Amino acid sequence: MYQRDDPRFAGLDAHDAIAKASLDPTCLMANRNARSGTRILIDHLLGEARPAGYSHQARSHNAVAVAIVQQPADWGMAIETVAQRCGLGFLPLQAEEYDFVIRARRFDRPAVRHFVTLLQDSTIRAELARMGFAVV
Repeated sequence: MYQRDDPRFAGLDAHDAIAKASLDPTCLMANRNARSGTRILIDHLLGEARPAGYSHQARSHNAVAVAIVQQPADWGMAIETVAQRCGLGFLPLQAEEYDFVIRARRFDRPAVRHFVTLLQDSTIRAELARMGFAVV
């Protein structure tokens, strides 16, 4: 994600944007915290490159967006729904899947049952789809 009007990202796909931004010392990155799935992906894409701002570690997708909105950073990796909510530009890199694993002995807990019920509710599923999530 990036400021929607930043010309440095115009017309690029995500891979080219990351490559270009990582070579520009004036283009500051908001990174994710170590061991997050997003950080593992970005480190894989960057290889040995350490773009300007690499050491700035945001603890969530929302924190990356805030860094870009408030402009201490120019770009970072996060999910599309956060970029949309914050009015930021977004270049899709790859689809992301979320799996929920529940231990069998915890399945009857009220909070777990409520969560599963919500995920099966047609209104909730429609809202998730409206937000860009493919619910399977």
